[in-house]
Amino acid sequence: MVVCGDDGLAHRLAAELRGVHDEQVTLVVPPATRVARQPVVGRARASALLDRVSAAVTRAAGNGNGNGNGADGRGTGGTGTGGPRTAQASGTVRLLEASEASEAVLAEAGVERAAALALVYDDDETNIRAALTARRLNPRLRLVLRLYNRRLGQYIEALLDQAAALASGESDTDAGAFDASTTVLSDADTAAPALAATAVAGTTKVVQTDGLMLRAVERPPPRPGEVADPGLCTLALLSATASDPVGADGSEGSGEQGPQLLPDERAVAAATGRGTVVLETVSYAGPALPAGRSVLPLASLLSRRLRWSFAGLVGCVVALAVASMAVTGEPPLRATYLTLLDLFAINNPAVGEPAGRQILQLLSGLVGLLLLPVLLAAVLEALGTFRSGTALRKPPRGLSGHVVLLGVGKIGTRVLTRLRELRIPVVCVEGDPEARGLATARRLRVPVVLGDVTQEGVLEAAKIHRAHALLALTSADTTNLEAVLYARSLRPDLRVVLRLYDDDFATAVYRTLRAAHPHASTRSRSVSHLAAPAFAGAMLGRQILGAIPVERRVLLFAAVDVAGHPQLEGRTVAQAFRAGAWRVLALDTAAPGERAQAPDPETGGPGRPSGLVWDLPPTYVLRPEDRVVLAATRRGLAELTGRRRRETPRG
Repeated sequence: MVVCGDDGLAHRLAAELRGVHDEQVTLVVPPATRVARQPVVGRARASALLDRVSAAVTRAAGNGNGNGNGADGRGTGGTGTGGPRTAQASGTVRLLEASEASEAVLAEAGVERAAALALVYDDDETNIRAALTARRLNPRLRLVLRLYNRRLGQYIEALLDQAAALASGESDTDAGAFDASTTVLSDADTAAPALAATAVAGTTKVVQTDGLMLRAVERPPPRPGEVADPGLCTLALLSATASDPVGADGSEGSGEQGPQLLPDERAVAAATGRGTVVLETVSYAGPALPAGRSVLPLASLLSRRLRWSFAGLVGCVVALAVASMAVTGEPPLRATYLTLLDLFAINNPAVGEPAGRQILQLLSGLVGLLLLPVLLAAVLEALGTFRSGTALRKPPRGLSGHVVLLGVGKIGTRVLTRLRELRIPVVCVEGDPEARGLATARRLRVPVVLGDVTQEGVLEAAKIHRAHALLALTSADTTNLEAVLYARSLRPDLRVVLRLYDDDFATAVYRTLRAAHPHASTRSRSVSHLAAPAFAGAMLGRQILGAIPVERRVLLFAAVDVAGHPQLEGRTVAQAFRAGAWRVLALDTAAPGERAQAPDPETGGPGRPSGLVWDLPPTYVLRPEDRVVLAATRRGLAELTGRRRRETPRG
């Protein structure tokens, strides 16, 4: 595997491939003096805020921030991330320093012998130029590109795949063995599903398939006499010393004390006193999003005061019509007609008629004078409503159970779209009136509060005291941290998710906030940490749907064709299960052209298969034409798919 990049995503991806998937990796980065590291806005101020919180927590509870491990999802591949420090992992990742990925540099990195190449430079043009060069050097190379422009990415993906097919000269009969695919991803798109899942489920240990959100939940050991709920299935048994800080570290070298992935029923029954990781469905528990309307209702056209004014005028007209019937003896229809004529001042004067008729005509004229300003106000209000139909909405009164989203930039816009797809009510807070995501919020009719989130009253206007969660996704670390601290001062039990650029700083923030608010859900995330698994999955092949960390190990979710796999073909679901290696979870009944792929180039997240059957009976016989979704260890998936790594000399 070859990874080329100039920021934290390249280092995180290299660590993911080496530490999680045990791949041989060559990392190409600019020299240390030229690393184009994105500046962390307000890092010193954010660190000062964090130091004050840490000092307060230490004084109040002593050393109480030691439980920040598994919930943050950093159990695997955590070393050597965030910067050029990956060079410390000598002997695991080959480091090659070059200012750009030229043809000579790619050749020296071994692209001609590599299985996959990831181009994750921050500049789209640099990635496209390097991809064209790499495709010429190795037509069979699997390419993964980082591009922000979705439409351009689709064209480039089709172009590179076509060039690979022509250069390789593969026939249709050999298409099954040809794996020179091109996948275009964006770190914003790949991080958005995980951030949205954190707001809903409280964890990024989520796999989304068939419109269904599945969550891996860690459950404590059942008490004596209790029967633990296995959920959809039991994915793993936690370490026997998971609660002991000096016990097993949860890695593959922990032996019998470490976690057991994909245990059988006998192992689960015998594992007394050990926690489990089970797979269960999860859904949003807050209020549902109201159904959209195609036309504007009367209530939105006219204010409540105007509606009451119209009701009063109608009552006056009815009263005058009834009085006219009593005075003149006219039929109801004619009496109403005469009253309206008097109201609009187009009737003849009641000269020579009875005094009662004359008084009614004067009263009708007076009501007509009152009607004119009411009609004018209604017209102006209706015009103002139509003009503001494309303007930003304000949070409605009584809103509760919603998600407050801070920042609608590149990341925030993708998260906003994902939350609306899940039909979750959202209130956005943005300080820049020209932010790129405001057009999306206007199109989706999402309430927006314009203002500096660090100022008092802004979060209150977003109804933070009645919110379900807070997502702080601005590009400034200090703004995100200050907003979360202020929100926690208003509501200590609020679920919060921070986007922080630096991975190590995100870990420190998580541990401090978790210690300060142990009963509230806290997650700190860096975009590179969230995006790296999707890029790694694309490099390993389109069959990988996602990954879930279990302590220091990882479970992969993949879609596999039964044909050609003797371990699956002709066997029942129970017979195909191999403890510690793989387990069949679902059957994909969709047509071959609509089946699951990963990652989805449109959303950047895992591919979403349609027609999955999750309740497969153990006696179901797997047929060659079937395609299944299974959970597997990385070694189990390598054995099942027949993947063999090629030992390449390191120059």
